Amino acid sequence: MTELRTSYRGVLLTIALLLGACGGDSEDGTVSVEPVLGVERVFPLLNFTAPVALLQAPGDGSRWFVVEQAGFVRVFDNDPGVTVADIGLFIDINIRVDSGGETGLLGMAFHPDFPSNPRVYLSYTNADAGLVSRISEFTSSDGGLTLDPASERILMVIDQPQSNHNGGNIAFGPDGFLYIGMGDGGGANDDGIPSHGPIGNGQLMTTLLGKMLRIDVNAASPYGIPADNPFAKNALSLCNSNGTGDVECPEIYAAGFRNPWRWSFDRQTGALWVGDVGQNALEEIDRVVLGGNYGWRCFEGTQPTANLPCGSEPNLLPPIAEYGRSEGRSVTGGYVFRGSSIVGLPGRYVFGDFVTGRLWYIVGDAQPTLRITGGFPTGLSISSFGEGVDGDLYVVHYGGQLHRLIGSS
Repeated sequence: MTELRTSYRGVLLTIALLLGACGGDSEDGTVSVEPVLGVERVFPLLNFTAPVALLQAPGDGSRWFVVEQAGFVRVFDNDPGVTVADIGLFIDINIRVDSGGETGLLGMAFHPDFPSNPRVYLSYTNADAGLVSRISEFTSSDGGLTLDPASERILMVIDQPQSNHNGGNIAFGPDGFLYIGMGDGGGANDDGIPSHGPIGNGQLMTTLLGKMLRIDVNAASPYGIPADNPFAKNALSLCNSNGTGDVECPEIYAAGFRNPWRWSFDRQTGALWVGDVGQNALEEIDRVVLGGNYGWRCFEGTQPTANLPCGSEPNLLPPIAEYGRSEGRSVTGGYVFRGSSIVGLPGRYVFGDFVTGRLWYIVGDAQPTLRITGGFPTGLSISSFGEGVDGDLYVVHYGGQLHRLIGSS
């Protein structure tokens, strides 16, 4: 089975991308303009502590929300002149959050009907009785101005063997279901029995680790399982008490991830784009589909690993794009640009690297896998991207500042 996998990906060619794009045609068939990307600081009077996410409430461009790793969500008006004194506290769960390194408050998602449906979801790590990831629901009792910390309803608890690769991003898809990204449990090579199992967590379907998950928060408590999830037949055997089960976990949407730190849906097509952080060789971008298996720990990008055994799934899907250690060391997934402020960029997927601060964009999702080089330097530690209601993109600098994506042709 290993030989089959190696030959399956071994035929994939790679294409060099200089300065993030290779030229070509736009989505409507016309000749494209390839912009040069850059960033400019926005809200210059504001500084945050270890920000890891930036978002707006559904359909509401009047406010921004910043998720801080230590367990705070800040809120402020979408006003260039906003000052520190204008920042509000949306919710404080610091006392519940184990924060440091790759742990902390890592993700937030508004219910699609917020604030008429006053629920918001948080993904964070807790260490009260061993390190776990929690997916929790909180409710606003004041019309969406704040969240009540006492309203927490814990939907899912996932045991974490190590303190890294916690994933943490959560978002509602165009289907109205809540998607959850989980890393492989940390350490190296998705290895270490018993916590990673004999084939690694990414390829083990009785654990939520190393997966993209999908649940229905509008169904019966604690949540429902969408009827077309790969293991929906096991809907009565949820893996929400510790992240494992006796049968394949019905929450699984796709498998084979190392650490899907940041990912997003294309607001126009609904496509799910995932940046999966690599180990020693390659960072990858995946276009994730229902039931897809993206190879870890059998493959890192298109490169076969020496991690054996690694399961029995022959149809592993290659990434859309990848880059090596000369370009970066920790991919931060972004968004397909759907704004109007940068000519030539709509329809391109924009992403970056946390360590080198480089930005790239790629065109389309056709195979073979694109091999990325070059990029646009920013000098930032890119922890996340934010998408405005208007479709413009923002870059979150882990050092505390927010930036807008800009471009010139």
